[in-house]
Amino acid sequence: MVARKPPPRKKSPEAVAPASAAAPPASPPAPGGDDTADLAPVVGANLRRLRTRRGLSLERLSQLSGVSRAMLGQIELGQSAPTINVLWKIARALEVTFSALISTRSQSGALILRSSEAKVLTSKDRSFSSRALFPFDEPRRVEFYELRLTPGGVETADAHAPGTSENLVVTAGTVEIDVAGETHRLDAGDSILFEADSPHAYRNAGRGEAVMYLVMTYAEAVG
Repeated sequence: MVARKPPPRKKSPEAVAPASAAAPPASPPAPGGDDTADLAPVVGANLRRLRTRRGLSLERLSQLSGVSRAMLGQIELGQSAPTINVLWKIARALEVTFSALISTRSQSGALILRSSEAKVLTSKDRSFSSRALFPFDEPRRVEFYELRLTPGGVETADAHAPGTSENLVVTAGTVEIDVAGETHRLDAGDSILFEADSPHAYRNAGRGEAVMYLVMTYAEAVG
């Protein structure tokens, strides 16, 4: 799948530690496997396909995204699983949705996404995690995520594509969201809708883990 008082320090992670879908993101990996590592070959294949389709060299994509050429090469080879922030930078540079980079083919008809089989992306310090709650079967305008943030954790996000909006509800804890020069405090049950085409940040202002559900809507479906 945001936070001002003063603005949080921006992180620039480029590698991610594996996280378990069954455990809070800040906890040590729980039984259930190396989910992030499982995503590495999927992301690598999608990145190579999307980059080639747009006629971009690794060097040019590095210039557009701000991600090093070496890191992009490692991602394409499936040798490195990028963090959430790095994926967003690449998606923005390629002008595709976030899900286009982590998509896998799905079956037709009803599809159940088992929690035990979910893939969880985390920030470098593992304070923030994002779990997709939708299938990656086709380009789409709307994406649905579960977000978790440890106490005191801050997650900053670059501007998304023009016309992108975020509709977020807090289900546990207290979260401060910095957007457009203002800070908004949300307790459990509160929700917020804002344009996400400018930098924003999320901050856990409570003493326990914060849990949020995010609906991301793009101006148009790209994939």
